[in-house]
Amino acid sequence: MSCKTCTCALVGTPEQDKKLRESTASLKDGGSLVMVLQEAQEIYGYLPAEALDVIAEIWGCSTESVYSVATFYSQFSFSPKGKYAIHVCLGTACYVKGSGEIYSKLKDLLDVEDGGCTPDGKFSLDACRCMGACGLAPVMSINDDVYGKVTLDQLPGILKKCN
Repeated sequence: MSCKTCTCALVGTPEQDKKLRESTASLKDGGSLVMVLQEAQEIYGYLPAEALDVIAEIWGCSTESVYSVATFYSQFSFSPKGKYAIHVCLGTACYVKGSGEIYSKLKDLLDVEDGGCTPDGKFSLDACRCMGACGLAPVMSINDDVYGKVTLDQLPGILKKCN
């Protein structure tokens, strides 16, 4: 099925929709479904349900099949992420050193729930397991910046840097 005959609903902006359909069709014969999902997440910042429908239709499989692949890998997100994506490590070393309290405090400061995004789209908050920096526990990251030995008192200052 070519992307011109795909009848699924428009996803995002017309430019995003076009890019999704083109990349999905181009990867059908030489790529993997994981590559298509990575491309879709790059386009939207997450995987909207409508994008999974488009991918399934173009690839000639069920939406459930696409969803099952996407849920197998932790790299994929099904909800929008903020401009500043915050991840707090809740792995053993970090948790023992207080990352659970840090995560709770960030939820309060940002007024978001697990995996949520602030209404203005500025921040999103997710827990993760082991960032590979156990010696710096407790650890959190904001986009590509990693913060080690984080304390509750440091959180407002760290968030203030995100402008």
